[in-house]
Amino acid sequence: MAASTLTEVARLAGVSPATASRVLNGSARKPGKDIAERVRQAADSLGYIPNAQAQGLAKSSSGLIGLIVHDIADPYFAAIARGVQDEAREQRRMVLLATTGGAPAEEREAVAAFAARRADSIVIAGSRSSRTEDRDDNAELAAELDRYCRNGGQVAVVGHPVVGATVTEGYHVVAVPNQELAGALAAELASRWDGDFVIIGGPDGLFTSDDRIRGFQEGLATAGRPPAEVLRTAFNRSGGYDAGLELAARIKAGRSGDGEASARKLCIFAVNDVMAIGASAALRAEGLRIPRDATIAGFDDIETLRDFRPALSTVRLPLEEIGRLATRATGRTAGGSEDLDDGEPGPVSGEVTLRRSTEAVA
Repeated sequence: MAASTLTEVARLAGVSPATASRVLNGSARKPGKDIAERVRQAADSLGYIPNAQAQGLAKSSSGLIGLIVHDIADPYFAAIARGVQDEAREQRRMVLLATTGGAPAEEREAVAAFAARRADSIVIAGSRSSRTEDRDDNAELAAELDRYCRNGGQVAVVGHPVVGATVTEGYHVVAVPNQELAGALAAELASRWDGDFVIIGGPDGLFTSDDRIRGFQEGLATAGRPPAEVLRTAFNRSGGYDAGLELAARIKAGRSGDGEASARKLCIFAVNDVMAIGASAALRAEGLRIPRDATIAGFDDIETLRDFRPALSTVRLPLEEIGRLATRATGRTAGGSEDLDDGEPGPVSGEVTLRRSTEAVA
């Protein structure tokens, strides 16, 4: 059975299609109460479903928020998405989701798709990249975002600004103090361990990873410790696992002839929790135990860690609050009638959280 049309509703109610549209699509121009009631009764009897795009045109607001993340299966992005959804619900808006795998070309396609659907705002969560292979795609993404903001859209980016973006009106950044917090973690670990440090980081040029590596090295230097070796790998669990296998081989090679570990234990810092989980799994697969044979810490404090053993030392970030802050920053709509926040997002804070994975074992 074909869907009922606005023209059929208007005919049954005895009004013009324009009048029926003003009633059902939320226009500021309201007909008389009796006419509006007649139109609604006609729509109910026909089972008419209003056109969301027509409603958006009438209200100058679609009620849609576009959310772009690298991988919704990653607990980091899932937590941010939950914060976006919670805030959107309070604003009585709906969230559209796009996952991109971290590719700026796919992010540009998502921005264009959300703009075409007249999304009021877009939230982008995921590390920026200065890698040479991303240069042209970064430029196209920046141009797409600039065009969207110039047409009244609101954008919030978690972490760093999009590379090359020039627009300022309607463009917000939720800054995360990755470098400072990684430095604080390094200082805490250096005060407890005299062993060697190694960092499992993402690809060179990935801003979030680079910030955390830089901060950790600065923290070690402040503590009077030499720089840590950096192993570059994929910025995910698989990358952590591969690095963990390499480190397991080194730890085994450092054992004495009777199987005892060398005096200087290895302390591993993985720049996110999922990489730390992957590295820990690799160590276990090679017969090594944490913290007996090596200590390890991550970054983010994702929800998955509640069930991880031994409990992982990490840096706790308020991930859901970050999602809420980003969504709140974009609450100013093109229509202007639902302004929620005229300022920039508030500061994000975090804290070093030491657990069993970095405890001293006699």
